[in-house]
Amino acid sequence: MEIWDLYDEQVQKTGETWERSRAMEIPEGRYHLVCEILIRHRDGSFLLTLRDPQKESWPDCWEASAGGSVLAGETPEQGAAREMFEETGLTADRLELIGITKKPKSRSILYAYYAVVSCEKDAIRLQEGETVGWQWVDVPTFFRMAGEEPVMKIQYPRYKPYLDTLETETERKRPSLRSERTGHVQDV
Repeated sequence: MEIWDLYDEQVQKTGETWERSRAMEIPEGRYHLVCEILIRHRDGSFLLTLRDPQKESWPDCWEASAGGSVLAGETPEQGAAREMFEETGLTADRLELIGITKKPKSRSILYAYYAVVSCEKDAIRLQEGETVGWQWVDVPTFFRMAGEEPVMKIQYPRYKPYLDTLETETERKRPSLRSERTGHVQDV
């Protein structure tokens, strides 16, 4: 049985707990915490996982996260580390909060994290019932899939603070060609 702490509008613990099986009955003005983790390998590639075809929501879709509900007594960061390990078998070298989104309809507050890992790339251990496949993708593939995959389209705005920084860094690192005759800089 999964138990959650409940929080008020100001993200303060209320002292109440709630059973996951009654998630749809959380009273108005109360929230439970959820974490989502964007995982990047030290070589720059991102981990994507394929949702189990038996999942109720978004079956057979690629997503750019591990994640789930924060359990009673956990901080959002502890919940993120636990969920990441449960769903991928990976432990973060670095875990950084990149955004918080309040979702009144689902009575949840979502904490989005960015994790850097330095594991062997085939060290992924999938959690039964959650995911059935995985792949590491480079930055251009990640951005392409973020515009095409249904779950990634939903996740993208939550990861946007980090991804905007990544796009800026990528632009700065792109090689330029200087025309010898005109001195004009042309991006390639």
